[in-house]
Amino acid sequence: MADTPDNRSLQEVRADIDAIDRELQELISRRAECAQRVADIKLAEVQAARASGHTEAEVVYYRPEREAQVLRNIIERNRGPLAGETVAHVFREIMSACLALERPLQVAYLGPEGTFTQAAAIKHFGHAAICVPQATIDTVFSQVESGECSYGVVPVENSTEGMVSHTLDSFMDSALKISGEVEMPITHHLLVADHTGSDQVTRIYAHQQALAQCRNWLDLHWPHVEREAVSSNGEAARLAAESEGVAAIAGDMAADLYGLQRLAEHIEDYSDNTTRFLIIGREEVPPSGRDKTSIIVSSRNKPGALYLLLDPFRKAGVNLTRIDTRPSRTEKWAYVFFIEFEGHLQDENIARILAELEEQSILIKPLGSYPQAVL
Repeated sequence: MADTPDNRSLQEVRADIDAIDRELQELISRRAECAQRVADIKLAEVQAARASGHTEAEVVYYRPEREAQVLRNIIERNRGPLAGETVAHVFREIMSACLALERPLQVAYLGPEGTFTQAAAIKHFGHAAICVPQATIDTVFSQVESGECSYGVVPVENSTEGMVSHTLDSFMDSALKISGEVEMPITHHLLVADHTGSDQVTRIYAHQQALAQCRNWLDLHWPHVEREAVSSNGEAARLAAESEGVAAIAGDMAADLYGLQRLAEHIEDYSDNTTRFLIIGREEVPPSGRDKTSIIVSSRNKPGALYLLLDPFRKAGVNLTRIDTRPSRTEKWAYVFFIEFEGHLQDENIARILAELEEQSILIKPLGSYPQAVL
């Protein structure tokens, strides 16, 4: 049976939109009131626990596993015409604003402003979070460890350039846990200030990763212009805004923040260029139903050591999503393995795997279980 034709006039459609907007606004207000009630309940529970002698009890306002479940449900029940992820992004901002009524999150990220890491922080936590730029990955970790910030966002791998070794090394000595992940498509532009023409560019600034990701394009179009690596693409954009004859490689956020013009767009060598970021925090995250786990393992230096580490996953039918190596800091020519796999540390099959790994390794350090990226 054919759909009933819509014979409403423009004025009638607009009246319907106004009525729907009023209903949506009322529902959002009701949701925010529920969020405030959740905060009151959590605070009362913690106060009761402290009165009973549990002085270490703290209010946990942000629940990564809960938000992941909500966003997945939104995508699964979406019936269009908007795409599921588009609707989920709208709800992400509603959830962010409601959480800020309970307690605004302080989120450290690898800065300065305008970096893809800041964009990843906003994508994961929403615009209501207070994003605090840090100069280095180390300071992101230290801000979260000290409690100055609730969470941190750090890059961990790029689809074309591989792992970010500094982030992996930072986990070696840190007690922080991974509580989430974010995947960001990376789009690079060649940016200049209004007063800089294309024939005036004598130097191109960018983070070393961005220079590598745009190497072929630069070789073809700007082969004789000097390239210089700086601490971030955001810093490159700042320099381009303040200096004559300077261009920067950066994304949309940096272009808008510093008022730069695009000499060229989408200059990355691979159109599917994606960077993955990790959310780091102090608490362990309960299961969300669709999780990943990351661990550090140091094996004994003997033939077949790597096979013995990986075979328990094969036998249990657990999918490995990443494995990488870093030099050990305690023994010459020895290595530690960063292993990532599907599942949660509380799953029985994962617990059995870790128990078997303990027999085959010198060191095993769980970095945390966390919801797989939803958006």
